[in-house]
Amino acid sequence: MTDIIKFLSDEIMVILIAAMPVVELRGAIPFGVSLGMHPLHAMVLGLIGSTLPVPFLLLFLKPVFREMRKISFFRKLVEWVTRRTMKKAKNIRKYSAYGLLIFVAVPLPSTGVWTGSIAAALLDMRFQPAFLAIFGGNCIAALIMMILSHAAFGF
Repeated sequence: MTDIIKFLSDEIMVILIAAMPVVELRGAIPFGVSLGMHPLHAMVLGLIGSTLPVPFLLLFLKPVFREMRKISFFRKLVEWVTRRTMKKAKNIRKYSAYGLLIFVAVPLPSTGVWTGSIAAALLDMRFQPAFLAIFGGNCIAALIMMILSHAAFGF
């Protein structure tokens, strides 16, 4: 029984790490592999976790930001996130869903599903093309991270 709990807790940990902003699957996949998971297993868990926040960000970010702007304590944070994201969203604005896919696919700091979702929401992209582009880019990033983790940990 404790083996099942440990196994599930490791899996849940990888999913939760992947769902976190900044870290996302770039940190979750190597973390899962370092726990002894097969790279493909860690990749699938990372994809699940990093995809979880996307629909919520695409659907609810703008209304939440609108309400947060009304509170002076949060206004500067919302403005900072908006400014930072829009600065990085030049190619997303120019190439739409293709730009979003490429932006999310590059597994570097400050790219990924959180920034891509925020940019898509702020640019008023339609849900379905934005979600598909983010998911496609996330799959590419996951594949890159799985290959790098496989090479680093030698499975």
